[in-house]
Amino acid sequence: MAWIEPAIAAYGVWALLVVLYLESFGAPLPGESALIGASLLATRGDLAIGHVFLAAWAGAVLGDSTGYLIGRFGGRPLLMRFGSLVKLTPDRLSKLEQTVKTKGFFMVLTARFVVVLRQLNGLIAGSTGMPWPHFVVANALGAMLWAGLWSFGPYFFTDAFRRLL
Repeated sequence: MAWIEPAIAAYGVWALLVVLYLESFGAPLPGESALIGASLLATRGDLAIGHVFLAAWAGAVLGDSTGYLIGRFGGRPLLMRFGSLVKLTPDRLSKLEQTVKTKGFFMVLTARFVVVLRQLNGLIAGSTGMPWPHFVVANALGAMLWAGLWSFGPYFFTDAFRRLL
């Protein structure tokens, strides 16, 4: 994935937005690494940190929302047909749906901080029938926390890390 840093350097936050959008609905891309890299480019003045945060937040929200729509309109039949390949039996799917009903908001809010769950978050929420209003609020808040951590964290603490080294 050596092409990501030069793409962000060349195209700025638009490249970051595209990478995070694609990663957020399932593409195996290093979105978190790209975000940290963009934040470090902002410490040098190559990018504006506010733009990095907004691109990260927008890409994450839009990508997860796309995943949700894919899951909502096609995910359940796929889970019923191919779920056994990943040991998702009808009983386990039923339990997953119950968990989403009771803890779905918290799951979507925090899934962004766990690799693989970040990529499958929207697909799972849509496939299991999580209501759109609950999903979109949890998704926006989770993306805000995640983008804030990985945008502003490296940006503001780079000098502190340099002093430690």
